[in-house]
Order: sequence, then structure tokens, then C-alpha cells
Amino acid sequence: MALAAAGGALHAETLRLITGELPPYATEERPDQGIALDIVRRAFAYSGYEVNYTFKPWMRSLEEAREGKWDGTAHWGRNPTRDVGFLVSDNILTEQWVFIYRQGAAGTPVFDWKRFSDLKKLRIGAVQFNTYTPEFWALQKAGTLKVEFAADDLSNLRRLVAGRLDVVPMERNMACFLMSAHFSPAEVAPLRAHPKLLTTQFTTHLLLSAKLPQSAQRMKAFNQGLHILQKSNVYAEKLQLPGCSLNTATK
Repeated sequence: MALAAAGGALHAETLRLITGELPPYATEERPDQGIALDIVRRAFAYSGYEVNYTFKPWMRSLEEAREGKWDGTAHWGRNPTRDVGFLVSDNILTEQWVFIYRQGAAGTPVFDWKRFSDLKKLRIGAVQFNTYTPEFWALQKAGTLKVEFAADDLSNLRRLVAGRLDVVPMERNMACFLMSAHFSPAEVAPLRAHPKLLTTQFTTHLLLSAKLPQSAQRMKAFNQGLHILQKSNVYAEKLQLPGCSLNTATK
């Protein structure tokens, strides 16, 4: 059968992966537990693996997975420091991180940016475990950017709606999901997404603990299944999200 041939020998094994909330990519609110997590599940299925997810805070998930308490964790952006102690998969999907801002009344300046230093006078909301970009974190550490931290992206979105922040870096589809699930249309009507991406290469990955001897074989099976899945209509359909109320600014 093609299924068996694609993944090699089938494994009657269930993998325990730990993750966190990042809707619509990873969430207990969806039947498939999120777009990215379902892609991971389907990719492993080509080699006969089943996957069970446990949701915990992201940083706890990362540390427990690194220690080998779980088979792995998903899904994560690349970070040289964070990747230590893990085998890193091929790209699951590429996210679109943008700055969300609140459009002011007519006649007020429209938010625009070309480089991160353009944001130095703004109140920026961020989440400490998010990847963003190395340049963003370097400017935050240097004090060039005024960054206020919150526990999660929903908290930052609430502060943006309330006018306590000027901009929030957020994955566009995640922002759409949170706006639809937690706010009224009137509350989010002024919100816009700047069309410029923080980076065009925000890839996301499965991390398997380097402490577990089975990780290398499992990662090989996962990557093989992922490449097959990415050529299918199923993968393309997973990435097609319904329309979003988040209006994109036009340049």
C-alpha cells in the first residue's frame, strides 16, 4: 500500500506531545485541536503513529519536552537558544506575523512602519514566549522599543482595544480567531493589520527531545509524512481559513 510505503514500517505507537494555546493553530477550542496540531497528527499517521496532545503553558511545555518528560512539543518558531536539546522538524507551516493597531478618528495619522526602529515612540504589547524576530528582541533588550508584556495574546488584544497599547505584533489568523471569539464587532471595528510582515520566513516546527533515543527515527518518519501531506489537497484545505473581520490597511 502507498501509505505503508511512504512511511516505511508502520508503528503501533502513540506519541505524547505537549503544547499550548495559540488558536487557530493549537487550541482545545477546535475539534481538530488546531491547524498546526492536526497537520502534525496527519503527518505522523503516514507511519502509523497516533498522537495525543496535552495543553499546558508554553514555557512549561518547552522545558518539560526538552527534559524528555514528553515525546515532543509543537508548534514552535525557530530560535537558536530555544532549539537547544531538540531535534527540529522541517517546516509545518509558515505564519504571517503583522502589527495590529487601532485606527484613530479621521484626520489622525495612520500607523506605518518600514523598520523596527520606527516603533520606538509607541507602546508595544508582547508575550515573552513568542518568537517574533531576533531584531525585535535585540531592540527590546537595548531599550529602543517600549515593550509591555502580558501573559498571552488575548490580554494584549484587550489592552489594544481599550487604548492602552498602540500596536501589538500578532499572527494574523490568530488575531482573527481571537477577535471573533472574544469581542463584539463594534469593539474590533477600528482594528487594522499593517500589510508589512515582521518576517517572510516565520516557519514553525515540531521539536522532539534529543534525550530520547527514539526521537531520530520518529523525526525521520514525521518529515517523510509531512512532505507527502504538503503535496495533498488536504494540506491546502487546512490552511484555507474563513474570511476575517480584520481589515487590512491599504497602501
